Amino acid sequence: MKTVPITLATFVLLFFASAVFAAPDAKTSFASLKSLTGAWEGKTSDGKPVQVSYRVTAGGSALMSEIQGMHENMITMFHLDGDRLMMTHYCGAGNQSRMVATTSPDGKVVAFDFLDATNLSSPEAGHMHRVVVTMVDADHHTEEWTFKSGDKETKEVFDLHRAK
Repeated sequence: MKTVPITLATFVLLFFASAVFAAPDAKTSFASLKSLTGAWEGKTSDGKPVQVSYRVTAGGSALMSEIQGMHENMITMFHLDGDRLMMTHYCGAGNQSRMVATTSPDGKVVAFDFLDATNLSSPEAGHMHRVVVTMVDADHHTEEWTFKSGDKETKEVFDLHRAK
């Protein structure tokens, strides 16, 4: 009989601990991404210049990111879908990857993982597969983009600062 109170106490403790350390919800993460609104500049993994702009649009329901300075300019749209934070990346490869976010407990890292894609000729065809946005501070963030083609993954990291 002593195990019932111990089990109950453990359950209550774990419940409250998980509430305290839970990751931010999708709305909080979306608001955090919206704080990126404006012009950003930085360098790619190989030191080439890159510019990224963020703009809130569609009555505040979407955040548009445009990457310039790569082989092809690319657009990404971030938005809420019920209780999920989603993104659609309009890639220079001609397809549109859709990804779902998870957020670190401190809210500083938002990772998007592949859900599906339109115009993807096969699962092995090249497509953007993962994006990780890390908020360093109000004027500095990084973006890690993972492109997947077959079994091969290629990563590109942008180290970005607010443009002056």
